[in-house]
Amino acid sequence: MTPAATTPATTPAYRRLSVEERRRQLLGAALSLFAHRAPEEVSLDDVAEAAGVSRPLVYRYFPGGKQQLYEAALGSAADELKLCFAEPQTGPLTRRLTRALDRYLTFVGQHDTGFSALLQGGSVAETSRTTATVDGVRRAAAEQILTHLGVAGTAGPRLRMMVRTWITAVEAASLIWLDEGKQPPAGELRDWLVDHFIALLTVTAATDAQTAEVTRAALATETADGPAGVLARRVIPVIAEAAHLL
Repeated sequence: MTPAATTPATTPAYRRLSVEERRRQLLGAALSLFAHRAPEEVSLDDVAEAAGVSRPLVYRYFPGGKQQLYEAALGSAADELKLCFAEPQTGPLTRRLTRALDRYLTFVGQHDTGFSALLQGGSVAETSRTTATVDGVRRAAAEQILTHLGVAGTAGPRLRMMVRTWITAVEAASLIWLDEGKQPPAGELRDWLVDHFIALLTVTAATDAQTAEVTRAALATETADGPAGVLARRVIPVIAEAAHLL
């Protein structure tokens, strides 16, 4: 009687990652570390351990070492941030800004330490290239806002300055929000920043014809129960008390 044939245990087949897949894996590991630790506190050994690979393999893909890896990870994060303000050009402007800020603040909350180090500067990993990457995010966000206003490529200096000022305010408020332990809640911060945008737009419209035209068009699409309507009902009583100034 012959012994029963035995079937060898099956093990998952090993699949070698492609160059692009491996690069994405390493960038993902690096981003997860840079999100919660300042760049100077992260080593290549840390990245290799997080990715489950050897240090020489990290060098094979990033021969420039941690600086090259940091800049590549920053570029990847920048691409994600640029997408935050991309919205279909339909519906009330404040609704679009609300959705964009929701994505932006989610990113900030998930990359708290890295976001702070990125915008506050002073890191040993900071270079002219990283500074240019950050500035590129700001300019891309501003262009997205101008697109929402329907004046991409034709905005005058007053309107462009107003939009870029708001982008700067969003950054500053985000840093303060992180420093304050993410208080107030993200939803309240988002609504406050949308109110800021409406206020800046309205004030600029008082002295700039193009902004006035854009503001009228934007407000025409707003609804009474939307952010602009709610803000108007809050502000009008305050303004009414200043009637003696008229």
